[in-house]
Amino acid sequence: MLDTSQPQKTQRVALVIQYLGTNFHGWQRQKAQRTVQEEIETAIANVLGYHVTLHGAGRTDAGVHASAQVAHFEVRSKIPAHKWATVLNSYMPPDILIRASAGVGDRWHARFSAIYRRYRYTIYTEDRPNLFVKPFSWHYYYAPLDESLLQAALQPLLGKHHLAAFHRAGSARKHSWVEVQAVECCRRGPFIHIEIQANGFLYGMVRLLVGMLVQVASGQRSLANFTEIWQQQRREDVKHAAPAQGLCLLRVGYPDFPFPPEIWYDSQPYLVFGQQLAEMKN
Repeated sequence: MLDTSQPQKTQRVALVIQYLGTNFHGWQRQKAQRTVQEEIETAIANVLGYHVTLHGAGRTDAGVHASAQVAHFEVRSKIPAHKWATVLNSYMPPDILIRASAGVGDRWHARFSAIYRRYRYTIYTEDRPNLFVKPFSWHYYYAPLDESLLQAALQPLLGKHHLAAFHRAGSARKHSWVEVQAVECCRRGPFIHIEIQANGFLYGMVRLLVGMLVQVASGQRSLANFTEIWQQQRREDVKHAAPAQGLCLLRVGYPDFPFPPEIWYDSQPYLVFGQQLAEMKN
């Protein structure tokens, strides 16, 4: 057992965290609700004997997953920063994993030092349901989806825009400006993956956006109408959000990050069926 007595100077520890959002009421600590932040803070308190605050890079909603969420906390302990992942994982429930830990400088901040966040949304288009796909995708089989229309709808979003049309009520954020840095859409067999990278995201933004993108890809809404709605900030015309289980916080980017890319860059595996795998190998 690690000796936590005789605490040394304060150190700031960064964590790369994976979690299955299915049974969580989001990232942020909430009264009488199970959240990721509270679970990890409780684990840290069990090690130290006192509470510390965990600062996350972003606040994922209820049911949303993360393959490389980033957070930090400050502690006075003899436990080396790189050992915290191993220590905390012995306290973690099955739906949270601390992928790695490292020491960072006192000016480094999981939220404010980040230069981008990237989300991936997965849509499963096969008409037959699949239990092993269900927790991580939106099963959309009602109409064929044209991924080229998805990509065409995404392109005008690049740049800095006022995206109030995709801003859910209940947010404390005072404005809706977002700098979208990258967009991508690809199909892998029956799976369509949509990725969006931005300096920050509005409350509920990606799910509202994907809900409308699917209307475009299925022919229910024209490209011109979709673009007109968000450019004119017509929030009243955005009525349906995509289900939470298809969304994953893929990664968070920093100019100075102590972890190698294999830890955080692309750690959500693509869903692939046997036939797809054979085609990829050929």
